[in-house]
Amino acid sequence: MDPVIAARIEGLREIIEDEPDALGHYMLAQELSKVDEHREASEHFRAVLALDGDYTAAYRGLGRALIALGDTAGAEATWVRGLESAEKMGDLQTAKEMEVFLKRLRKG
Repeated sequence: MDPVIAARIEGLREIIEDEPDALGHYMLAQELSKVDEHREASEHFRAVLALDGDYTAAYRGLGRALIALGDTAGAEATWVRGLESAEKMGDLQTAKEMEVFLKRLRKG
């Protein structure tokens, strides 16, 4: 693993250990996804959603991590919930992205 990314991941782990907030978990999940640590990334995306159920980008990221783990049903359910949340929150860009992901997934 690139030493810069490894240092960033460790720094984010320390931050959320001291103060486990949604943004810290999200940032850590994003970094873990970049290095194909999808299982751990999915745990942190879930932590984001446990802290803030309308953090729409976390639904997008969790769905992608689940796809990488081979859990297409879980990804679909996540994106459906995320799409509902994004529409409720007025996050049109994230909603559009999840619509595209769902269409691709359902096409097979």
